[in-house]
Amino acid sequence: MSHIQSGRDLFLREMRQLGVDVSRETRDQLEAMVNTLVRWQKAINLVGRTTIEGIWVRHVLDSAQLAILIPERAKTLTDLGSGGGFPGLVVAAMRPDLEITLIESDARKAAFLGEAGRRMGLEKQPKIVVGRIESVAPAKAEVVTARALAPLGQLLEWAQPHRTDTAICLFHKGKDWQAELAEAMKDWDIPGKPFTSVTDLDAVILRIGPYRLRDRQSKGRGRKDHDGD
Repeated sequence: MSHIQSGRDLFLREMRQLGVDVSRETRDQLEAMVNTLVRWQKAINLVGRTTIEGIWVRHVLDSAQLAILIPERAKTLTDLGSGGGFPGLVVAAMRPDLEITLIESDARKAAFLGEAGRRMGLEKQPKIVVGRIESVAPAKAEVVTARALAPLGQLLEWAQPHRTDTAICLFHKGKDWQAELAEAMKDWDIPGKPFTSVTDLDAVILRIGPYRLRDRQSKGRGRKDHDGD
């Protein structure tokens, strides 16, 4: 646990460099989440087993960096495929003003989310929805998040019913993000901007504004022009 403890101190330093002062209350909540996850990890696989010792940077910091990208005026957030609580539970600690919905299809992981939320003593307990993202009732939110879940095109399709007309999406993407974006743009108009991840210089957070399906005519024209090159 000593490595985990030193990771917490590194997390706090990195957040200060981002201009975010993590309060003692928030730190205690995140510690409660980490401790709960470490216990549950022995029974179910919530994060990669080799990443446990580096959990504060690999998972907590990676999730907490979203705090500077979420609009201050936002009131609702839906996290798709919440799994071990990254980023949903971390954001719940960082932004206690938000009404947060966590969608998770695995009942055991959903049970963990509930237990961790209670042990964190969050001001607003997240609403936990157990079911497949494409099957549950729309959770209209001003912010939609997802981390290590699916290719971008699939994420956009899944997020579609769970966002308001003016919502933004914040998606963690790895080193192949540019190829994913190019592929997704064949079907979607995607106004967005990449922000380099503080935990991996090859990874980004894609901040996507209101997006929409391309109409069939423009899709066909684009493919025809491409074929003629």
